[in-house]
Amino acid sequence: MEITAAVCRETQQPFSLEKLALEAPRPNEVLVKIVATGICHTDVNMRNTDGFTPKPTVLGHEGAGIVEKVGDSVKKVKPGDPVVITFDSCGNCLSCIQGDAAYCQYLGRHAFSGKRIDGTTSLRKGSEQIHSHFFGQSSFATYSICTERNVIPVDSSVPLELLGPLGCGIQTGASTVINALKVRAGSKIGVLGVGSVGMASVMAAHLCGAATIIALDTQASRLALAKELGATHTINGSEEDTFARIREIAPQGLNYVVDTTGHLGIIKEAVGHMTPRGVCALINTAKGADAHINILQMVLGGRTVRGVHQGDSVPDIFIPQMIELYKQGRFPFDRLIRFYDFADINQAVEDMESGVAIKPVIRMPLT
Repeated sequence: MEITAAVCRETQQPFSLEKLALEAPRPNEVLVKIVATGICHTDVNMRNTDGFTPKPTVLGHEGAGIVEKVGDSVKKVKPGDPVVITFDSCGNCLSCIQGDAAYCQYLGRHAFSGKRIDGTTSLRKGSEQIHSHFFGQSSFATYSICTERNVIPVDSSVPLELLGPLGCGIQTGASTVINALKVRAGSKIGVLGVGSVGMASVMAAHLCGAATIIALDTQASRLALAKELGATHTINGSEEDTFARIREIAPQGLNYVVDTTGHLGIIKEAVGHMTPRGVCALINTAKGADAHINILQMVLGGRTVRGVHQGDSVPDIFIPQMIELYKQGRFPFDRLIRFYDFADINQAVEDMESGVAIKPVIRMPLT
């Protein structure tokens, strides 16, 4: 079938909207008509970087839409079902078997290879191969081929155009707090960087009953929103001595830290101001960086620094939970979203990079 997709052809260049041919779904695949898709920093990083996802490619990994067609072996969804599309995984490795699909041993193949595991792609332009299956979806397009594993049936009473970011960014921030860190009521947490992931962490910390929630950023507008969404204290890193303020707010230290900045100096300072048995979750990849941590401080204090991917989430469980919390008015992630037409995808990327938009979401044409 013919679809319209935002194609990434060259590194650090704008997306181009093009007509492509999309294959029919194979037996384990699902064809989804995309209603809307969020833009994540990972999409932009892959556009701007060589050596990860091959080009030309169609990116996008926060899609939401309606199931159009399913392969013969698919039982989880049927045509007409509303779904959120999340990260893909193999289902067979030790991590997947143990319920830790976020740490699938073949995650790189399923997320970044730009093709199916047999080496084929689902997209072409004439005789030209276009790489597909980014995070198992490539949802910067009017239609997406997914697998049964990474489509999540969702409540049809909630506007589908809101839900795509639950598949990655919002899931990562919220689940890091709720599932990975298991933040306790009455505790103290610092969230370093309040873009969409950090803001979801702030909301989740508020849900968990954290007594002190410190939001750090350099943009006043984001800090103001973080305060509205549950932060008890905010720190503008461009105007204040960040850790002098943290020591003032939490003189005995932080029980938890969520870092979305990837800034090694900030991470080191934050770890140094955790309570004994404190835990720091690193979300930003900070590609190629080596962090230097004082081992004595870690051992005598029983402190932990750990990487977290997708918040340790089990999407089939956690995405419906986030939607239910949203319906109850307890998880207002819609306040992070700014909508754009598909034709304006490059403007949406610019607005995200400049801080104008926290979570841009691209709406597809209705036809």
